[in-house]
Amino acid sequence: MAHRTEISRRRMLGHAARAAAAGIALPHLALFGAGTARSANDQIGVGVIGCGRRNGQLVIGKGGQGALPANARIVAVADLNLKRAEQWAKNYRCQAHQDYRALLDRKEVEVVLYATPEHWHYLPCIHACQAGKDIYGEQPLSHTIREGRMMIQAVRKYRRVFQTGEMQRSHPATRKAVELIRNGRIGKLQSIVGYNYPSAYECDFPAQPIPEWLDWERWCGPNEVAPYHTDLYLPRIPYEREPPYYTYPAEKYAVGPGWMSFRPYSGGELANWGCHGLSMVHWALEMDRSGPVEIWVDPAEKMEEVVYRVPENRDRGDAACSKTIIHYKYANGVVLTLNSIDPKLGGGATFIGDKGRITIFREGYECDPAGLDEDPLPPHAIRVYQSDDHMQNFFSCVSSRKDPVMNVEAGHSVATLCHLGNIARRLGRRLKWDPEREIFHGDDEANRFIDVPKRKGYELPEKV
Repeated sequence: MAHRTEISRRRMLGHAARAAAAGIALPHLALFGAGTARSANDQIGVGVIGCGRRNGQLVIGKGGQGALPANARIVAVADLNLKRAEQWAKNYRCQAHQDYRALLDRKEVEVVLYATPEHWHYLPCIHACQAGKDIYGEQPLSHTIREGRMMIQAVRKYRRVFQTGEMQRSHPATRKAVELIRNGRIGKLQSIVGYNYPSAYECDFPAQPIPEWLDWERWCGPNEVAPYHTDLYLPRIPYEREPPYYTYPAEKYAVGPGWMSFRPYSGGELANWGCHGLSMVHWALEMDRSGPVEIWVDPAEKMEEVVYRVPENRDRGDAACSKTIIHYKYANGVVLTLNSIDPKLGGGATFIGDKGRITIFREGYECDPAGLDEDPLPPHAIRVYQSDDHMQNFFSCVSSRKDPVMNVEAGHSVATLCHLGNIARRLGRRLKWDPEREIFHGDDEANRFIDVPKRKGYELPEKV
């Protein structure tokens, strides 16, 4: 069953006729609140796409972040795993759907939260924009650079509020560290060191019976349909169940990779965890609408191809994909190098200046020499967007129609950095990148990786 990638008024009648024959609901196009501020106390209907662990955390909150505000109510849920969607619907006394487009067609849904596999980010985003919904979308923003650019076009054309789910932008400690760097507390920035995130590897698992409650063909999305296997379907093995939000078979599996580690469903940990640490890099560099101009790997050789044919742990794949160190050079001469094996840098990076250094990690930072942060910044200091709760910031912007702290352009900039690193590893050579035109200079081979082939019916639209 194919997904339409463009929904326009001129084609709605034709789409509706074909959809009726196939039993599919397509989203309507009413633009709820486009460009119009509303009261912060207004009730907001929420649709949840992807009834798994991450959306469960977003809905109820985790670590002092997230949680829907009091004026938000879940009115519909959707998941290709129908059993899981029905469990959520029972918990929240709302409607369950297996096809998210039916959720988008519900007028009471004004806001969409999606936490889906990486290859299933671009279509829900574009369709939600066309249906007039505001969106909280999990990171990485996109699976390819081209997808991210089209997501930006959709958000801006339909005047939607979009928050990328990179919550460190809303933590006061990391915000303070970024302001210290921008205001020269470490002097002139010279270089940045980040964690050496592994890329994705290949999966060729044997076929298992497809659960009757799962639409596996559609789960594969734009990719060719692969044999179903539980260790491919789940994001990580073992998958920690947290009732009552989702239900899986009770069998225990070895610790190992799921779709988050496998191409073509993910960019690996470089895209998954890298989005957190590299978000701090681009925030501190003021690069939320730009990027590097050169990318290369050391050693200058193609990344080893690793194939998982039976379930095993991640050690072999991660080790092979981390052998190459990625370097990014920016137009101002600063070089970012991903070569650290310190796990705390998975949520940040070390910024080295001529007067000291600041290391940002998840929900904190440290200074060298100590005390760089003791004196308060002056009244005229550079300040960054202030938000102390990522989800609350999003819903506040739904009411005010302002941009949230991690808007779609910022999400695209960070995701593109991850994609560029993966491309450099696959090609094993120096690449020259134009961050404004988003192409590789005179490099047809590299430009083929800006997007990936997509099955018929799942193509990117030429325009949104």
